[in-house]
Amino acid sequence: MSHHAVQTSAQNLWPLRLIGLLLWWCAGTMLYGQSGYLLRDAGTGKTTYRKDSLSAVKFLDSLALGRYPMTSVVASSRQADRILIEYDTGIDAGKTWASYEGEEIKTANLDSLKKAILQKAGEQGYAFSRIRSEYSGQREGLPKVKLTLEKGGERRITGLVLKNVQKVPRRFVRNLERQYAGSLYNSKTVTNLQNQLSGHPYLALERPPQTLFTKDSTNIYLFLQKKKVNIFDGMVGFGNDKSDKVTFNGTLNLQFKNIFNGFESIGLYWQRNPDKGQTFQLNMDVPYLFNTNVGAAFDMHIFRQDSTFANVKIQPSLYYQLDNLQKIGVRGYFENSAVVGEETAGQAGFSKKGGGLSYEFLRPSELALLVYRTRIAAAADLLSMQRDGAEREKQYRYFLLAEHNINLRGSHYLSIKAESAMLSGRNAFLQNELLRFGGWNSMRGFNENTLLADFYAFGGAEYRYLITEQSFFDVFAQYGQLNNKVLDVRPQLYSFGIGFNFILPIGLMSFQISNGNTSGNAFRINATKIHWGIVTRF
Repeated sequence: MSHHAVQTSAQNLWPLRLIGLLLWWCAGTMLYGQSGYLLRDAGTGKTTYRKDSLSAVKFLDSLALGRYPMTSVVASSRQADRILIEYDTGIDAGKTWASYEGEEIKTANLDSLKKAILQKAGEQGYAFSRIRSEYSGQREGLPKVKLTLEKGGERRITGLVLKNVQKVPRRFVRNLERQYAGSLYNSKTVTNLQNQLSGHPYLALERPPQTLFTKDSTNIYLFLQKKKVNIFDGMVGFGNDKSDKVTFNGTLNLQFKNIFNGFESIGLYWQRNPDKGQTFQLNMDVPYLFNTNVGAAFDMHIFRQDSTFANVKIQPSLYYQLDNLQKIGVRGYFENSAVVGEETAGQAGFSKKGGGLSYEFLRPSELALLVYRTRIAAAADLLSMQRDGAEREKQYRYFLLAEHNINLRGSHYLSIKAESAMLSGRNAFLQNELLRFGGWNSMRGFNENTLLADFYAFGGAEYRYLITEQSFFDVFAQYGQLNNKVLDVRPQLYSFGIGFNFILPIGLMSFQISNGNTSGNAFRINATKIHWGIVTRF
């Protein structure tokens, strides 16, 4: 840690010596039994009590070393069992002419000027700077003080020392060292390091970074601990199907992360919607392959619509980590669809293959309740599609998601989220290849994955009031639009609702009531959706 010192030149220490000698003389010559010192400002009459001579000397020294370098003792006397010391502060050096590096500065606060000089030196890597003050007469009725900065040696970060964590990827440590080792040591650099680790998805700082200075080194100690990032996310919901019957739907999301201390993850996801559609998803992510910044991911997605058709998508990818928050990658895309029962109009078997680019930025929130502070995901693919018994054709698709939490003030937060996707091609689309969205984590107020489109876009805002750090109340509204060329419809969508989230010993509990509809249709109370879910981190 940096240490600053301010010293006064030897020829200007005579008031301090006089004060000290006088007080020690008083302590030795007054009668025994005195129970303290009264120190009175001869100019203002303000009296300060100190219990012994040592603390009385420190009080007067603080005046002489600060704004009143000409402080002197005027008189001393004994009053009952106490000693009265009258002192004169002399000229207020807070208002002074300061000479620094050949330039004279008239300042109303000498201490602030000294702090500014020391701060600038600290930013330049001179952590052990100190200022020497020298009284050099008067000018225009104000004291003149010559300031001399003694910088000492320049300090650069020589190393980072990780404490408390047993194992982290070697490449992660090397990336930190390459970023910070050799940098100037100053408060800005340390703050940047702290902020970077505060947003890490797998590690948390137990305390602010600590610095150990030796003659030849400047090492920053990082006291880290593993975050609880394994997730069990369960949700049950109640809504109406196409026949307006109340049906059960649910989601189960299980994520195992950083089990082997390599920042890896394995996820299993299952979902059932009221229209008898089921989704199963398996994903894996392994960063730092062969001790590099390259990682690999694998995603398999299976969707089955009752006894009508089933789609299987596989997306392997390689990515490069720009830093611990963002990555960019290339991926392959393979999809097959099979009609399970008899083929109907607008449905047929097909296969797709191709590839594209992806980008992801993820900054976790400091509050467990909010999960994300910022999240951005984008992907674009060029595909080759072949229907059963037909020639191949080109298709394009993209996906974009952005989410950000804003602290309005105090306990008031605003969450903004937008999502869009498109499937583009020369020929007409099949119903079983359309994009699917809607539900708990998408367009709320609609059943899970029951909105079909070749293009959709929606956005929304959610106001959150944190009742405590363990719970919040929210109100949300969303608006969107979809395009379905198969059915030749372009409805506008809207949804709204309220919710309540709170942390229990078993995890984050969520309860939400929402209603969604399309423009031009009357509000229906029986279209209301109720969701209850829990997210447990372990």
